[in-house]
Amino acid sequence: MGKSDFLTPKAIANRIKSKGLQKLRWYCQMCQKQCRDENGFKCHCMSESHQRQLLLASENPQQFMDYFSEEFRNDFLELLRRRFGTKRVHNNIVYNEYISHREHIHMNATQWETLTDFTKWLGREGLCKVDETPKGWYIQYIDRDPETIRRQLELEKKKKQDLDDEEKTAKFIEEQVRRGLKGKEQEAPIFTELSRENEEEKVTFNLNKGACSSAGATSSKSSALKTIGSAASVQGKEEKESALDEIMEIEEEKKRTARTDYWLQPEIIVKIITKKLGDKYHKKKGIVKEVIDKYTAVVKMIDSGDKLKLDQTHLETVIPAPGKRILVLNGGYRGNEGTLESINEKTFSATIVIETVKLKEFNIEDISKLA
Repeated sequence: MGKSDFLTPKAIANRIKSKGLQKLRWYCQMCQKQCRDENGFKCHCMSESHQRQLLLASENPQQFMDYFSEEFRNDFLELLRRRFGTKRVHNNIVYNEYISHREHIHMNATQWETLTDFTKWLGREGLCKVDETPKGWYIQYIDRDPETIRRQLELEKKKKQDLDDEEKTAKFIEEQVRRGLKGKEQEAPIFTELSRENEEEKVTFNLNKGACSSAGATSSKSSALKTIGSAASVQGKEEKESALDEIMEIEEEKKRTARTDYWLQPEIIVKIITKKLGDKYHKKKGIVKEVIDKYTAVVKMIDSGDKLKLDQTHLETVIPAPGKRILVLNGGYRGNEGTLESINEKTFSATIVIETVKLKEFNIEDISKLA
């Protein structure tokens, strides 16, 4: 069999090894690349891509450490919240499950040297309840998610509003019934014994007018109650619809003003602004082919075809000429394609059209040219 045969035992063994966890000493956190042996790690350290990443890291090393620390903390807490909830669990159990994922952030790239230091830090920050036992450190997640708290408040508010609506409707019906019966005296029914003078005579019944009037009054009351109830239900429905419209308007306004600190999107054209890579790439344009962890992009240069892995702080958007296609990168319309209509250089804004909807005074930093 040939050396490059896909089904050779060696090729199969290599694929199995590459799927599992490898030695930490041969892992490059900056490039997020795992090497299988010492020779491969040495070749990677001598590669041009690794040298470029070191140049970028030397520009602001604290920024990279803070980024890796934040990612490690968020992923660890997310696993603790989703897997164990608010249960008390040993910190090593959570950590072993966390590192079983091959693409995890290694602790040696963060500000914490050991798992114990990280556990103590979680306790000091109030993110978890921690306690030390002879068997080790135990942690318990504290659920302070703003979304969970907001959802609970909304449910309580809705429940209270429904109770208030029911009470108002009941009082309204009671008041209408009281007004309808005001000034009217109910006639008391007269009851007589059933008797006949002749046993052979047929028994006949004569319904009294009072009973008829009583039945008529009862039916009129029921119809009045139905009318009042239907009117109250229509009124309550209109109030609920108006409240729902207000909530939808508020949510739409929040969506329009919602912004994030990341803006990278695939298939947009960007410009490199960092000088650490030399004049070969400075002020050159490229196409974003892949977005990694929201803040890092794999950029393919338009003129040379080289692929670079860059942080979003080293890139800027490219504004096309009016009439060209653009992509919204931030705000409530994030991810929508549109057409650039005009640019206002004084206010640093633009007018764009998204599906026949014209948006004026749109921040020019939130759009970029499509590839």
